[in-house]
Amino acid sequence: MSTITDVARMAGVSVSTVSNVLNGRTGRMGEATLARVEKAMSQLGYRPNLAARQLKTGEASMIGLLVPSLGNPSYGMLAREIEAESRRYGFRVIVGNTNRDPQHERAFIDDMTAQGVRGVIVISSLADESHLEAPARQGLVAVSYDSHSRRNVRPILDYVSADNAAGVRLAVGHLAEAGHRTVAFLTPKIWTFSRAEKRKGFLAAIRDGGLKGVVIEGAVASNYADAEMAELGQGLAEPFARHADRPTAAIAINDMMAIGLISGLERLGIRVPSDASVVGMDGIPLGAFTAPPLTTVRLPLRELARTMVDRIMLRLKQPGTEPAEFRFAPSMLVRGSVAPPPKVPGRGARRK
Repeated sequence: MSTITDVARMAGVSVSTVSNVLNGRTGRMGEATLARVEKAMSQLGYRPNLAARQLKTGEASMIGLLVPSLGNPSYGMLAREIEAESRRYGFRVIVGNTNRDPQHERAFIDDMTAQGVRGVIVISSLADESHLEAPARQGLVAVSYDSHSRRNVRPILDYVSADNAAGVRLAVGHLAEAGHRTVAFLTPKIWTFSRAEKRKGFLAAIRDGGLKGVVIEGAVASNYADAEMAELGQGLAEPFARHADRPTAAIAINDMMAIGLISGLERLGIRVPSDASVVGMDGIPLGAFTAPPLTTVRLPLRELARTMVDRIMLRLKQPGTEPAEFRFAPSMLVRGSVAPPPKVPGRGARRK
C-alpha cells in the first residue's frame, strides 16, 4: 500500500506539499506542482486515510449539497460543476434531495455535521431560513443558492445567485426583437424567491417595452414541483393556446417547463416556432435536442459553482470572514424555438 512519502518521492516534492494538496491548501501552489502530485497519487493508487484524518480533526473533506430534486436536470448540472470545483480543494460532495422542505433540510444538515461536514450549499429559495441559524452559530459554513439576503437582517449565510430578473428581461427583449407584442409567462403557483424575481422582471420588461403580458400559473401535486416541471408545462399548453389575449410567445420559468410546453403545443396542432415561440430558462443540454432546439436564458453555472465552493473554503479557513452576497449575469442562448409571430394570431388548434 502506497504512503504519502511514496507520493512525495514520485512527484519530486516534499511530504508537506502532498499534505497541502490533500487538505485543499493549493491556493499558492503552482499548477505544474499540483498536477505532478495528483498524477503521482493516481499512478500509485494512493488513498488517504480519511477516517484517521476525521478522528484527528473532527472534520471531513466533504461539502454537503442540498437540492430540491435531482429530477430537475438543472440541479444535476450545477451539482456536477460544484463537484468539479470541490476537487480543486481535495473535497468530495454529498448530495441530498429535500423537496425544499425545511425539516428535511435541517435533518440532512444534522446528519452531515455529525459526519464531520462543515460546509453546506443549500438550494432552497425558502423565505424562512431560521432552521439554518443554530447550525450556523455552531460553526457550519452555509451558502444559499438562488436566493438573496433579507433586508435589515445580518446575514448568517453567503448568497450566490444568477440575476433572474435580468434573465427574463433578456428573454422578453429577444421576443420583442422577433416582433412579438403579446407574451405569456408560465410559472407554478407556488412561490419561491427566484420565481418571484423572474415574475417581477417579466412584468417590468413588458411594461418598459410597451408590450402586453399575461401570467399563466399552474397547480402542482407536490411542494415546489421541481420534479414535475415538464408535466406542468405540457398541461399549460392549452391555457396558453386558448388565452383570450392570444399571446404569440411564451417564457417558461425553466427549461423543463418549456420542453413540456412544446410537447403540449404539438399535441394541440400548434407548431413551434411557426405558430408560437417558446423561451426557457437554465440552458440545460437537453434543450439542444428538442424539436425545435430550445432558445433559453443560460446561467453561468461554472462561475456560480466556483464562487460557492470558494466561499466555503475561505470561511472555513478564516472563520471571522463576514458572509456576503454575489450575483451573476445570465446570457441568451439562441437556438430554434423563436421566430416572428404568425401573420394571423391564433392559428392551428386555437381556432378550432
